[in-house]
Amino acid sequence: MAKHGKKYEASVAKIDKATAYQPKEAIELVKKSAPAKFDETVELHLRMGLDSRNAAQQVRGIALLPHGLGKKVRVLVFAQGEAERIASDAGADFVGGDDMIKKVEGGWVDFDTAISVPEMMGKVGKLGKILGRKGLMPNPKSGTVVAMNDLPRVIEDARKGRVEYKLDRTSIIHVPVGKVSFEEQKLMDNLTAIMEAVVKARPSGAKGQYVKSAYLTTTMGPSVKLDITSATALTAG
Repeated sequence: MAKHGKKYEASVAKIDKATAYQPKEAIELVKKSAPAKFDETVELHLRMGLDSRNAAQQVRGIALLPHGLGKKVRVLVFAQGEAERIASDAGADFVGGDDMIKKVEGGWVDFDTAISVPEMMGKVGKLGKILGRKGLMPNPKSGTVVAMNDLPRVIEDARKGRVEYKLDRTSIIHVPVGKVSFEEQKLMDNLTAIMEAVVKARPSGAKGQYVKSAYLTTTMGPSVKLDITSATALTAG
């Protein structure tokens, strides 16, 4: 079993593992218990009451975080011709067609979000092994394969703090919420946006308890258990 340092142990001591905290209390605790000297990312981990092998119980979507993620989001757009011009004018960091595909094939993945117009997907599809492993593959279900005229809106959303959530093979959803340096209310607003999106995305094939457990944690810190009833009831109202 890995041995944790004194800072981590001191952080753990601040949290009652038997308690399911209200969202506001949980956010206060994760901020206080983050042990690292750098600005850690606050993360949400949801254990879902879903079968990841069942096609009717898949959950995947996006949430727009009102306060972003505390970092510059680098956007790549696969496009050619007029679509390439529109993406460039909209502020995409990297835009191109065959040239960008070749660059990614060579191992370049120095970006945070990849968007494509439908016309490029026949060629972009061969990048699945590279981009899929990193969660960067453009996909209609996650809103990253869009028509040319929608590029400005989608690029703007990506810059604001557009996060994708997806059920993994272990039936867990992992989503970044923000940075430890964020004010508590900003983290609360971002958490609310994520929970609201996930609850609305409940698949028709879901049975029983949808969200089984929820935890907030930081990059290096201990986890804080959330009260499920309160967390799933969060709305931006």
